[in-house]
Amino acid sequence: MSFRRAARAAFAARSRAYWMAVGCTLVLAGLSASCGNSSHSSSASHNAYVSLPVKGSVALLHVNDSTGVMSLGQQTPQVLGLSPKGIALDPSKKFLYVGNSAANTLSIFNVASDGTLVLTGDAIPIAAGPLTLAIDASGKYLLMTNTFDDSFSVYSLSTPGAPALVATTPLGSRTAPTEMTISPSSNFVYITLSGADLIVAYSLDSATGAVTPVPGSPFSAGRGLSGMAVDTGSKYLYVANNSDATVSAFSINSGTGALTQISGSPYGLGTATAPRAIAIDPSTAFLYVANQGTNNVAAFAITSGTGQLTTITGSPYSTGTGPVLIVAEPTGKYLYTGNQTSSNITGFSYDSTTGKLTTITGSPFTTGSAPGGLTIAH
Repeated sequence: MSFRRAARAAFAARSRAYWMAVGCTLVLAGLSASCGNSSHSSSASHNAYVSLPVKGSVALLHVNDSTGVMSLGQQTPQVLGLSPKGIALDPSKKFLYVGNSAANTLSIFNVASDGTLVLTGDAIPIAAGPLTLAIDASGKYLLMTNTFDDSFSVYSLSTPGAPALVATTPLGSRTAPTEMTISPSSNFVYITLSGADLIVAYSLDSATGAVTPVPGSPFSAGRGLSGMAVDTGSKYLYVANNSDATVSAFSINSGTGALTQISGSPYGLGTATAPRAIAIDPSTAFLYVANQGTNNVAAFAITSGTGQLTTITGSPYSTGTGPVLIVAEPTGKYLYTGNQTSSNITGFSYDSTTGKLTTITGSPFTTGSAPGGLTIAH
């Protein structure tokens, strides 16, 4: 079954209801829930947020600064039929945006200084099947892929917490746009079309939010495009080819945003299968791939100057079952995979010299339900 058909079947199993009208303020208390793997201690920590599609809620997580241990806090009340997945935290860390894939709505939360969340009001109706959310480095624009509408949308955040639609751009019938990333330093937007095995690229105007196709777009990659990542210097783009069990690597033209496949690409994953997500550590030295089919993470060193990949000794590393997302912690200490089948998060620390992973004590950390999206604040 194709990604698109599988996605439709999964979403069809849920009703397309909107967020229920809420008469009282929804607040995520900063206390650890009793069902967490470990309690939230007095040690210094920062916050993370995970969407829970099956439950129809968003949970607060506490991340211990010293150990990387995650503890589960309280979550928004369960509302079936939402399937919240895509999640984005604005650079000021004052607003959290959540795309509800089954309800075709966008929910907005205020983020208090202690990390607690307050729903700002009724969810906003949007295009069908919002899947991936991203905010540009300036914090001025929120972008999202609309899988069932075969499009992506740009919203202005000129009024914080009140997105205003700039435009929705069609991407072609049955293209099924899924993952999206924005280059940190140049505002080029890259979107995987899982239904066409292509990457489309646009330049985002920082003054108006208008998008213009990048010369040469779309670009060919492998089959079953899934997760994607751009390094912090906006020099390289990597995409997981789910059906081929490979990773395609591209250099990014700094002036135009055009992609050129790097020598040696695509790179094999050995015995690993069904790669779903990619993360690059903040130093741009290492790349990690979450493999849903084999329940592990493949680790690569990124060659400076060329972007070529070399497998790290000891790779792959075991995770929970069905890892579908992977996130590098902003300080460069920890790496986390969201495991769909086992409903938890596997945490790793990594060696800053070799890139080798070590499982964090107490991992995996429960989320109580299958994770959909994860973002970490620091």
